[in-house]
Amino acid sequence: MPDEPHQFSRIAEELIGDFRRIPDETPAKMRKRPTRGMDGLVQDLLVKYKIGIESEESVIRNHWVEIVGAANAHYSHAQNIDQRGCLTVLASHAVVRNELFLHRKQLLAKIQKLPGCAKVKALNIRAG
Repeated sequence: MPDEPHQFSRIAEELIGDFRRIPDETPAKMRKRPTRGMDGLVQDLLVKYKIGIESEESVIRNHWVEIVGAANAHYSHAQNIDQRGCLTVLASHAVVRNELFLHRKQLLAKIQKLPGCAKVKALNIRAG
């Protein structure tokens, strides 16, 4: 016995449905794709969302106090890194935002020295 049932063509399925008087409720443009195993899907999701892998953002957040100092770290935090390598930093205080902006080259050098963070190319310091 085969493991999977025989797959009929779309026309054959419509003929069988008409013969058995079962209405066809599948959309006309829907394509049937072969069923994929869950192990492949789960592996793809683990890689896509970096589950179980320490991301660049989490490394930066863990070392944020060392990068900007304790006083500035209280009013700011690293948000995310976009595809171009720009790290978005949110600062809730205008003075802290201005100070981070003035020292962005030194901050960028400290961030690039962290493991796995060499792809960060610029800082985008925003109010938040």
